Amino acid sequence: LAVPGQAAANQVFSSAFWVVSFLPSVTATLVSKANANGDQEDLQDAVSQALVVGFCVSLFGSALMLKFPEKVLSSVLKDGAPALQYAKPYLFIRSFAFLPSLVSLIGFSAFRGTLDTSTPLKISLASNIFNAILDPILMFTFAMGVPGAALATLAAEVISAGSFISLMLRRKMFRWSKIFRLPSWTKLKPLLKGGAALQLRNVALNLTFLAVARVTQSLDDTGVAAAAHALAIQVFQVGGIVLLALSTVAQTVVPNELIEKVDSVTGRRHGGQVAAKNVVNRLMSWGFLLGIGLGTLQMLLLPMLQKSSPLQAVRDAAVVPSILASVYQIMNGLVFIGEGVMVGCGNFMQLSLSTVVATIGALISLNTLPKMFGLTGVWMSFGVFNSLRLAGVWLHQTKIGPLANLDMAKGKSQ
Repeated sequence: LAVPGQAAANQVFSSAFWVVSFLPSVTATLVSKANANGDQEDLQDAVSQALVVGFCVSLFGSALMLKFPEKVLSSVLKDGAPALQYAKPYLFIRSFAFLPSLVSLIGFSAFRGTLDTSTPLKISLASNIFNAILDPILMFTFAMGVPGAALATLAAEVISAGSFISLMLRRKMFRWSKIFRLPSWTKLKPLLKGGAALQLRNVALNLTFLAVARVTQSLDDTGVAAAAHALAIQVFQVGGIVLLALSTVAQTVVPNELIEKVDSVTGRRHGGQVAAKNVVNRLMSWGFLLGIGLGTLQMLLLPMLQKSSPLQAVRDAAVVPSILASVYQIMNGLVFIGEGVMVGCGNFMQLSLSTVVATIGALISLNTLPKMFGLTGVWMSFGVFNSLRLAGVWLHQTKIGPLANLDMAKGKSQ
């Protein structure tokens, strides 16, 4: 029951956190544009305003989870669920990680916007190694169990946030004077406008994931289905993390490539719509190929991943969902990168509406398929969800996006 309890609390924290995670996506796009134009002042404005908004929102999110833990956990767990005794202490500690987690994501997006990917990687590597070392010490040596895992994660998040703040100050990516100064509406408008559109998407995404978690938790009272679902999610993350990384690359590279620039040495022009379209085509090709490769790798690793649970019932229940998670990577490679392109183009509302349609399809599926196929039905609903998202990507790149053939033809004629 400890695993389902921790999984439920993690889902609630992730859902609350991702409701405001529009900040990193919008920040990366704004920073990328400012960096491409060589405008340090605009770059500082984008980062500073993201930190201010993030600070205010994180205080509200942490207070909500600390004040009403039963209320927020009820979105995933039924009243009196056995896993609740493990979920509550874990969520209490994780609540304090809301601010450092958001600061780390904003810092990551700021460095990504300047095309510096090595610095965030080093910070992430160091904090995750620290987390991996501290986890068993607190959980087993000090016999803290699930709360020990939450404390280790919190400590790693604080180290990560502190590192990002220190390095951003050193590289003059923001100034304290701008943090404590009321921003003008002109400067704040792009962040809030893009954020409002992405907020709709994040609500839709988290509605889907909360529904998935709730349906999974209600499949049985033994915790087998929830534990098997957590095991299948681990399989999915083997490749999903790589594909999501490519999505963040698209969010940064595309807006940078869209701006036409002149080489100071040769005087040659580069960048613009055609160059950006070529970049998008290469990224989508890589996404498709990586999806096939990672899905195949996950299938090969299934016997090893199955051993992560000592319970035979959990391993048996996780077989088909794990296979589906591997197959879906082919689709995910196109979906994740395609949605990253939407963010990079600044088409936040198109992305949000596409996600809303996908969520409606997923909710309908979750209301029917799990009744017939159990946990496998939950993962079939994931397939419906991502298929509809893929349709949205296709529409953006071929019909209605700024890099669609028709739109580019209009730009040339003008």
